[in-house]
Amino acid sequence: MTLTPDVEIRSRAHRIGCIGAGAIMADQHLEAYRLGGFPVAAIASRTKANAQAVADRYGIATVHDTPEQLIADPSIEILDIAYPPDLQPALIREALKQPHIKAILAQKPLALSLDEAIALRDEAAAAGKPLSVNQNMRYDQSIRSLKQLLDEGALGEPVFAQIDMHAVPHWQGFLEGYDRLTLSNMSVHHLDALRYLFGDPSEISTVVRRDPRTEFEHEDGIVVSTLRFPGDLLALSVEDVWGGPREEGYDDDFFIKWRVEGTAGVANGTIGWPTGDPSTIRYASTITTDGQWVSPTWETHWFPHAFIGVMEQLQHAVSSGTDPQLSVADNVRTMALIEAGYRSIAEKRPVRLDEFTL
Repeated sequence: MTLTPDVEIRSRAHRIGCIGAGAIMADQHLEAYRLGGFPVAAIASRTKANAQAVADRYGIATVHDTPEQLIADPSIEILDIAYPPDLQPALIREALKQPHIKAILAQKPLALSLDEAIALRDEAAAAGKPLSVNQNMRYDQSIRSLKQLLDEGALGEPVFAQIDMHAVPHWQGFLEGYDRLTLSNMSVHHLDALRYLFGDPSEISTVVRRDPRTEFEHEDGIVVSTLRFPGDLLALSVEDVWGGPREEGYDDDFFIKWRVEGTAGVANGTIGWPTGDPSTIRYASTITTDGQWVSPTWETHWFPHAFIGVMEQLQHAVSSGTDPQLSVADNVRTMALIEAGYRSIAEKRPVRLDEFTL
């Protein structure tokens, strides 16, 4: 079968206003929008000089003094927020009031609690505006390709799945003030990807230990979560943010790998972010490849090319009047999975997802 690792751009007509000028906006969002030809009309941040520097880099015509001024700009149709999760809900609520803003793209985690995420979901629905959450790993080329294999039945019935990360993320400074770290800010990529691939799990069991490298106070440094899905699929998500020494002269072996085993085949691959390489996939199927291994290749990367897909799905939702693929209603279910993981840590037991009212 032919896999399509990257999206086709169906719409790029709606003017974007960007809030935030940090690395994720400057190096990923805006680079993806440049590559995809999406129109960025304005930018703002907490520090105007930082926003101006990013605007100069990308040729953005308007730099607003504050995020609130950008939200009030009548030329903005899609609001793109890259802001800390404790500050993001207020910006979303302000944007929901504006008749000119047709849709909002928020960062993950959407909020600091499941209750807040549910409230934002309901307020967006009442305002009649699409609210989308930037779960960009769904647009990683290997994860998209794996999803296509699963949808085509090439692997048969899934039996076991694993995402295994041994790499050091860059923790943003604002995380030091929160009581949640890896599960909320890194595992959220992998747990959401597992939901995308297999649907909602029935239960999660999460164990953690502190990360020796992270100096500020935290509980969930290294995280291991086991998920059970209806039909008895078992999945494992490992976020080892230690990964070994990280110092001059030490040759690390950081990686993110994944593997899915089914009744008719196996697929495995890598996420290229730690090394800067394209992600990969390799699979063998008794149905489609006569049991022989196939290894498609591509030149695009998770960062920044996946962000093209994230913006494209929201542009298309606005143009077509349909729900975005990365809808806030779906993201609330990922937030519930994160909340269940924290309850599992606190109570030292498997937690069922039906313990939460969504």
